[in-house]
Amino acid sequence: MNWLDEINWDSDGLVPVIAQDYKTGKVLMFAWMNREALQLTEDTQQAVYFSRSRNKLWRKGEESGHTQKVHEIRVDCDEDVILLRIEQAGGIACHTGRNSCFFKKLEEGRWKIDQPVIKNPEDIYKPVA
Repeated sequence: MNWLDEINWDSDGLVPVIAQDYKTGKVLMFAWMNREALQLTEDTQQAVYFSRSRNKLWRKGEESGHTQKVHEIRVDCDEDVILLRIEQAGGIACHTGRNSCFFKKLEEGRWKIDQPVIKNPEDIYKPVA
């Protein structure tokens, strides 16, 4: 049996993926992968995701340069969640220019931003002509 056949893909052929800094253990982002994205990630050791909104593969950092070098690919006990232990290029995983996509925490009934913008997103992403 192929290792990809052991993944419990959802009804859309996707699996949720958590990207975690391999040194600190900090969770940087959440995304989705289809079979092709997971295979490409394993083959290249660079994170490749599936964009549900664009319905296509998304090579992390293809626009921003903030690629993710994969150090380890893990699957949970139910084989329905992937954990990537990665090295984040530029220290920015989020399209908002922050280190992590999880930059808001609930504090006294309100969402509080507790991470600074490292780089302005307008300086990272070029407008589509």
